[in-house]
Amino acid sequence: MERVFEAINGVFSFIGPLSDFLWDFPTNFEWYSSIPILGNISFAIILLLGSGIFFSFKIGFMQVTYFKKGIRSMTEKRTVETGISPLASFFLSSAMRVGPGNILGVTGAIAVGGPGALFWMWISAFFGMAVAYMEGVLAQIFKEKKDDEFVGGLPFYGSKLLGNKVWIGVFLSVLYILYALCCLPAQGFNVVSSVGRMAEIITGKTIASGSAFYYIVGILIVVLTAAIAFGGIKKVSRWTDMMVPVMAVLYMVVVLLLIILNFNRIPYFFGSVFKGAFKPEAFFGGVFGTVLAQGVKRGLMSNEAGQGTITMSAAAADAKHPCEQGVIASLGVFLDTIVICTLTGFVVVMAHCWTGADAEAWQALDKLPKYTESIAVLTPGTAMNGIVTFLVTFCFCLFAFTCLLGMISFSEIAANRIRKDRVCINIVRCIGLIVATFGILCNIAGLELGNLWAFSDLGNILIVYFNVPIVYVGAKYVFRATRHYKKNDGTPFTSEVIGRNDCVYWDERAKKQ
Repeated sequence: MERVFEAINGVFSFIGPLSDFLWDFPTNFEWYSSIPILGNISFAIILLLGSGIFFSFKIGFMQVTYFKKGIRSMTEKRTVETGISPLASFFLSSAMRVGPGNILGVTGAIAVGGPGALFWMWISAFFGMAVAYMEGVLAQIFKEKKDDEFVGGLPFYGSKLLGNKVWIGVFLSVLYILYALCCLPAQGFNVVSSVGRMAEIITGKTIASGSAFYYIVGILIVVLTAAIAFGGIKKVSRWTDMMVPVMAVLYMVVVLLLIILNFNRIPYFFGSVFKGAFKPEAFFGGVFGTVLAQGVKRGLMSNEAGQGTITMSAAAADAKHPCEQGVIASLGVFLDTIVICTLTGFVVVMAHCWTGADAEAWQALDKLPKYTESIAVLTPGTAMNGIVTFLVTFCFCLFAFTCLLGMISFSEIAANRIRKDRVCINIVRCIGLIVATFGILCNIAGLELGNLWAFSDLGNILIVYFNVPIVYVGAKYVFRATRHYKKNDGTPFTSEVIGRNDCVYWDERAKKQ
């Protein structure tokens, strides 16, 4: 099996340099890199952060002014006949957002840029909420009804906004599916490795990666994933409705307990974050503070604002107005980064063990052991260390598993832009399951495919470069919808509100009212 993995690494050997070039552009040119501070920031980051600032001003900072209303809309009890409720949509999006990157990405960001990276992570998340709002509104405006579900997102609004061309929708669907397939191996890898780590904590023994235990666990995970994913979006949302609150609340409670037990270190945390925030190297690390474990650009950005990869869940909701779901989408960024990632930052910074002789190890691929090392520092010589480590690892397992489910189900929604028949959807589900199984086998073999992870990086940057310009194309429609939403005069939302004639679902809905 090792030879097979080596062959695959060889096939994708060109991906790493290409991915690095696109992520680092134009910092990889001397004329640009010589510019103070700015020369360390890539175009991708300028595009995402700059768009967040621009959209924040244009929508009147709705991520602040409509924050409470978004919570009320999300938690309101309502009967849903088609699609899923706004709350279920929030949980489904959080299943993707709140992933391993909330632990691994923050750990890596601090290793790269120091504690000051957290400050810039907060800033980028605040403006990222505006980008998430824009994407969520577009997903709702151009969603389509399919039986008792809604389908929509990047492939749908991209197709509508770019001349209603079928091939554009198909291309964006394929792009998203490829993006998900590139990320699925890591999620399968993380689920199995975290289950193994929990078993080691319980037994106090090391379990070999190629043992029967890992094969059994791998088979069970594949079977469970298939049983849920093949049940469709509504079944996936029922599971995420259960898992997301559990994993989020449990993680917050555990970390808050650690903070309380180490309250004397809290001043050090804030001092380190704000003192380090304006150093050039912290600025560089902080802009990339929400990326996943594999270096500065590893994998998904934690909150995924700007990638269009969460828009499928926004479209799946039965919202009263497109902007209602846009506000809820922005709340997902808040939960992911301002809450969950910040709690991770507390643990890593207060433990202060990312520096020293083994500092380079903190920038390695697998940072979960480094994070649990921080937990050990904050619970020295106590029985609580094992309990807290187990609970955090359990949360990490759920983070990875919900991401796995989300990527397969979102790929299914994207596939509806290609063909809406059951055969096409089942093929996409099967491919997703096979690719996730490949990641599980990587764990069992004790191997990490660096070049395949670089392929994931390439998918991420490509989808950013396609999605953000499309959001700008549709921005005027979002602004018009926002004015209508703020006016709140009781008139229904229709195509006419934004100056179009192809918002089929909303026009039909208005006729029934």
